[in-house]
Amino acid sequence: MKVFLSITQTIYLISLPFWFLVWGLSFMAFDNGISLWGIICVVVISLYPVAVIVCSILSWIFKSKNKSRLAVILCLIPSLWIFSGILLVLIY
Repeated sequence: MKVFLSITQTIYLISLPFWFLVWGLSFMAFDNGISLWGIICVVVISLYPVAVIVCSILSWIFKSKNKSRLAVILCLIPSLWIFSGILLVLIY
């Protein structure tokens, strides 16, 4: 369990510089004016590091309380941002 949590959180740490680049570029969504899609896009991208920090802390807390299944689920929540970003790149 410790190995799984450590590996996934290392992957999240490695992805943070790429997130910063994507976050900076996400403001280009406002090039055609302010729209609901642009606001949602920037907010969702901006929440990634918050999700990484909160889910990492909670997963270690639940791991120490012997709730391994919940710890794994919480640890995998930030991967939704990564997989959805990859999916969007592949679709468009």
